[in-house]
Parts: sequence; C-alpha cells; structure tokens
Amino acid sequence: MAIGSGLGAQLSIGAESAYGTYVAPSKHIEFTKESLALKKTTAQSAGIAAGRLLPLSGRRVVTQREANGSVDLEVTNKGMGVLLQALMGTTVTPVQQGAGAAYLQTHTLADTAGKSLVIQKGVPLTTGTVTDKTFLGCKVTSAEFSCEVGGMLTASFEFDAKDCDETQTLVVASYPTMSPFHFGQMALKSGVYASEAALDGIRKVSVKIERPQAVDRFYAGQAGLKKEPISNDQVKITGSIEMDYVATTLDDLHTSDAATAFLWEFTGANIATTYYETFRIKLPAIRIDEAPPTVEGFDVVKPTISFTGLYDGTNQPAIEYISTDITL
Repeated sequence: MAIGSGLGAQLSIGAESAYGTYVAPSKHIEFTKESLALKKTTAQSAGIAAGRLLPLSGRRVVTQREANGSVDLEVTNKGMGVLLQALMGTTVTPVQQGAGAAYLQTHTLADTAGKSLVIQKGVPLTTGTVTDKTFLGCKVTSAEFSCEVGGMLTASFEFDAKDCDETQTLVVASYPTMSPFHFGQMALKSGVYASEAALDGIRKVSVKIERPQAVDRFYAGQAGLKKEPISNDQVKITGSIEMDYVATTLDDLHTSDAATAFLWEFTGANIATTYYETFRIKLPAIRIDEAPPTVEGFDVVKPTISFTGLYDGTNQPAIEYISTDITL
C-alpha cells in the first residue's frame, strides 16, 4: 500500500507509436506538481414532455472527450529525452561521445507530427490505494525552463491529450539515480553563433517554447475523440533575463535592435574524459524587446530583459542534452 497522500503519487511516460494508442510507459518522472485532467463535453435533452419539470438523467450524453494539463519538474541529468523529443519534434538517437559513457542528444526544432506520449499518473486515495489515470495522445503545446539564484533548473510542460483511460494497469515505478541541474552550474552566453561569450551579472533566466496546434480536430466517426493536433502557427520562443547592470551589452542590443546568438547551459559532473552532464538551449538569434535599466532607489540597478527567439536563416534552435542515457 502506498502513502495516502501526494507522497504516494507517481507519474510515468512513454512515447506512442501511433497517436492515442496505449503503450506501457517505461520512464518514471520525479515531478513537483501536475494538473492533468479529463475534460468532457455533455449535452442535455431539452425535449418538452407534459408535466416534466426537470430534465431526465437518462437523456444526458457525453459528446466529446479530451484532456489537458501541465507537469512541473526539475530538469535532471537522466531521463529527460522523451519529453525533449516531444517538445522539439526531431527524432533523436543518443550519440556516444568518445569511447566512454557519455551520450549526446541533439533536439533540433522540427514539426511535432507523430510525436505523442502516454502519461500515466497514480493518484493515491487516503486509504493508500493508488488509482490509475492514463492519458493517451499527449502532445506538448509549450514548455518553459527557468533557473534563478540559489535554485534548481525547473521546467513546466503543457499538454493536450486525446483521452483519459482508467482501465489500464498501473506500472510499477522505479527511479534511476540522478541529480538536478542547478544555478551553480549555469552560464549564459551571447554573441556570434557557435562563438558566444559568457555574460556577467546574470541572476535569473527563463525560456518558453510554444508549439501552437489545432487541438479541436473533432470529426464524425471518431466516437467523440479528436484526431492528432497539427501545427497551425509558427513556433513562439520568448524569454527573460534578470541581471545586475554590470555592462551595457544587452542594453545596447535593445537600442540597436541587432540580433545576437543565445546560449544557456548547465554543466554538471564529469562523465568521461572531456564530456560532462550537460543541458543546453541554443537560439541562433534573439532580439531584445525590453531592457529598462531604471533606478528605483539606493540598490544595485537590476534590469529585466525580455527577448524573442528567431531564425537566423541557417541554424535551427536546439536543446542539447548529454547524459549516460543510451536510449531516450
């Protein structure tokens, strides 16, 4: 029996081979919060019958089913590949670095067609019995990564799902030995793409990647369930940088509206030879939208800089992840 509270909860994921088709999830996520829930559309008969004052219970029908919600977690040095692939769209196979145990995953921005997940959560009753809710056809609609002084690198993934199935068997969760990326490992760089230089004074960084999709593809003959969402707008990448005003580098870019490359990385423990646990977001071009270095009192000036990620015409945005994971 599990603990009859959130302490006994679990979350497991797996990549689907076909949208909305169950596969037993094999990755078990240590999460901090989730809000995945079934959404149903109902219709109630409005037929008039002599003397009937209340609608008949038996004349209510469920016309559509879907699900959505979010999962918040700490970004760790193992087990992130399936989520990153669902977000970025490229089919990724980890590439061994040198002859050791380090494997590089390069998640380049691409269409997410065919990239859907099964997400199974175990929700404990107060008795300790864990109930199963399995979400099928989970498509990532956005993800936001953030890290600040003294904190962990965190991520919040938003999902749209085809349905919630409560008839599956809850898988047994097992967790690999892993550790989170954190502020002490963080660096932010800008400049010429692939030759970026480190910025000083950085206190907090956040990056949000949005994948707009048509999530309302409900058609006749589908038993009230949707078909796989498809991209219906350009990807949106935005972010913010909180810093002490130690230099005018980013402020000048705001004034000129010139582009600069953006490289945000976390470097963890050594895996083998020159290869380290790594989480890295690479944006080939950003433009600064706001960078107000305003003086609000006696304290150090601390501007918050907002930016938009763009395509430089050659290089696609990417997330690079080096771990000991041989497979996603």
